Amino acid sequence: MVEGQTTSTGSSVIPIVAIVGRPNVGKSTLFNRLCRDRRAIVDDTPGITRDRLIAQVTWGDRSFCLVDTGGIEEEAGQAPLKVQVRQQAQMAVEEADLVIFLADGKEGLHSGDAMVVDLLRRSGKPVLYGVNKIDGPEQESASYEFYGLGMEKFFPISAAHGYGIRDMMDAMVEMLPPEITQEDETKGIRVAIIGRPNVGKSSLLNRILGSERVLVSDLPGTTRDAIDVSVTLNNQAYLLIDTPGIRRRSKTREKIEKFSVLKALKSIDRCQVAVLLLDASEGITAQDVRIAGYIHDRGRGAVVVINKWDLVQQDPKRVAEITESVDDALKFMPYAPQLRISALTGKRVSTLLPMLNNVFSQYCTRVQTSTVNEVLAAAVSRHEPPMHGRRRTKILYGVQVTSQPPTFVLFVSYPEAIHFSYQRYLTNQIRKAFSLDLTPVRLIFRGRENGKGKKRRRRA
Repeated sequence: MVEGQTTSTGSSVIPIVAIVGRPNVGKSTLFNRLCRDRRAIVDDTPGITRDRLIAQVTWGDRSFCLVDTGGIEEEAGQAPLKVQVRQQAQMAVEEADLVIFLADGKEGLHSGDAMVVDLLRRSGKPVLYGVNKIDGPEQESASYEFYGLGMEKFFPISAAHGYGIRDMMDAMVEMLPPEITQEDETKGIRVAIIGRPNVGKSSLLNRILGSERVLVSDLPGTTRDAIDVSVTLNNQAYLLIDTPGIRRRSKTREKIEKFSVLKALKSIDRCQVAVLLLDASEGITAQDVRIAGYIHDRGRGAVVVINKWDLVQQDPKRVAEITESVDDALKFMPYAPQLRISALTGKRVSTLLPMLNNVFSQYCTRVQTSTVNEVLAAAVSRHEPPMHGRRRTKILYGVQVTSQPPTFVLFVSYPEAIHFSYQRYLTNQIRKAFSLDLTPVRLIFRGRENGKGKKRRRRA
């Protein structure tokens, strides 16, 4: 199996790992360490605004969603903000598949550590315990007192300097639940309706279904959990997933309420095509772009739906502004078609399902290896790969390794020489040849065996 990919045609559910502990024990430092470590890969696709509290990370051959939480303090009831931080940390624990507990080895055992450990025990979730700020083996004795909390094993680490991180993370990967591929969850197309609060997600779902199946309110946050509705329309089966609104940072007081996003992220993992719903009256926001980034990172098909279009369609200047801003902000996912609708009046909602079908059809595309290599040969003849020193990089052959989305491995002589611009050129050639203009397409560049028996890889 090719590194970082699954051979299944189903969508994989990525486990959620939450880092918890008291304030100032180094949770954010550990989060940043894992996101930038040479073995931890984070997609840095240009143009995507990143939410640094949640990141998709790969360690070894396992990917997971890493969550940084606010510090849990004792006597939180005296301060409303602290109460909310604690509640949101608890929410992150509830949604997580595994928890990393972090303590401060320099400060020593604190009564607050016992409080957090007790919370984790009651959660029933698997927990990996780490003692931070241990900079080397000579300082490990400082972690021994934490065994008084009743744990069988603590990992002494330094999130700032990297000591002990590899051992802890290797153990963490072993504790992750088995990878689940949702290939047979439903016979239909799994569609998640994603967006900020109060953009009309539930209204759109009700309009599609032709009935008031989902509670609709003008108050943001009415939908608390993802809601699944199985339906067959025009002889096509669908699993429609209505999700909680993803709040933007300015409305969540930094880390407060941030973890309501986890339910929506799980819905993105479960779906095959995501409907990104925007509000025409507000235009595209930074949070809309962030949500689009989540969809793009997970390689899901996407349709960008601009709702409440009836509120702006009579203003040509406003229409032009919205069109230009959406195109510019979402230029990193040009494959996502755009629709302008009104869920309230039903205008153009009927065009959504046919568009979803078209996107899904391309999303599932399979191409024969011989045809892939014919396209690659023609593309190379028109535009040769870049030089590597004094030698021309050669594309040896290519093969499609999976669909959903269509993913191709290209074996090349020097993968490190393949510039982003040439990756984009090859991607566009494959899109054009196989009519893949409505789906994400992934290219993975792998080097042939060198003299040391190792392979050089580069992923687009």
